[in-house]
Amino acid sequence: MLNTVVFSLVWLVAVGTAVVLISFFIEAMRPIPATPDRLSWAPDIPIQYVTVNGIRLRYITAGEGPILVLLHTLRTQLDLFEKVIPELDKSFTVYAVDYPGHGYSDIPAAKYDAEFFADTVEGFLDALDLHNVTLAGVSIGGSISLMLAARNNLRVERIVAINPYDYAKGRGIARSSFLARLVVAVADIPIFGETVMRLRQFLVMKSILDGGVAESDHIPQELLMEMYLLGNRRGHYRAFLSLLRNAESWETARKDYSNIKIPVLLLWGDRDWSRPDEREQYRKMVPDAEMATVEKGGHFLPLDRPDAVIEYLLAFQVSAGLHAIT
Repeated sequence: MLNTVVFSLVWLVAVGTAVVLISFFIEAMRPIPATPDRLSWAPDIPIQYVTVNGIRLRYITAGEGPILVLLHTLRTQLDLFEKVIPELDKSFTVYAVDYPGHGYSDIPAAKYDAEFFADTVEGFLDALDLHNVTLAGVSIGGSISLMLAARNNLRVERIVAINPYDYAKGRGIARSSFLARLVVAVADIPIFGETVMRLRQFLVMKSILDGGVAESDHIPQELLMEMYLLGNRRGHYRAFLSLLRNAESWETARKDYSNIKIPVLLLWGDRDWSRPDEREQYRKMVPDAEMATVEKGGHFLPLDRPDAVIEYLLAFQVSAGLHAIT
């Protein structure tokens, strides 16, 4: 009996070691995508780079008018706004930026917690010397926007937080799908989490991201494939893993929301991962915040309901009366 137990343990260790080694081999063999010199959906908008705190960030800017800075979700990139920028740039000077570890920005070895992302965006505003800014962010982008408002950053004039992501201990993405729950669950397990990330598959990522929209075809397939291939960039999976392992930092950051003194619009998709009671907490935490809900809208609201996002941003900018958009 003892020999059988020992043999089984040795066999399990051997199999586990083999899987880990295979995952390293698979990761090493993945092709690294080339960095494009233009946007497929807007080839006339130049791609630019700026260095913030030693990190090279990709960004774009287009249009004329009041300054609007768009901040994307976790595991996406500035192209999340490809359906809204061509219309918004008629009324705003629009900026959109890839966070560190996302899109085509640098992937530093860092602690990818809420403060790191907020510091980076704050540095981005400083580096480009932007003033009277409207920050409009989705998911962690919404939370970053609220964090900068809570810091009383003088460059920021108003906030549109779209499906902000600082509830459920920062693990709201687990509500996307069964596979999302599985990935989030294993992310915290040393060695195992890294191994699962190296063995990632397109269909798994697609399942998770599809859970963020009301209709799966609202995510352009070209964008979906690009985001998957960008996971092959060296260090990318480790950055994403660090983000998941520091998820609770997003909820911790909410403690300062009561310091916000500028206008805030909380914009929700009715099919967002957050629950109604969690959304109501924001109304209590953020002084004098306005709140609105968009029907047939999921977590990635600029892809699901670009029309609604555009209309609310325009209305909020001029402090017009907000109305239900169905």
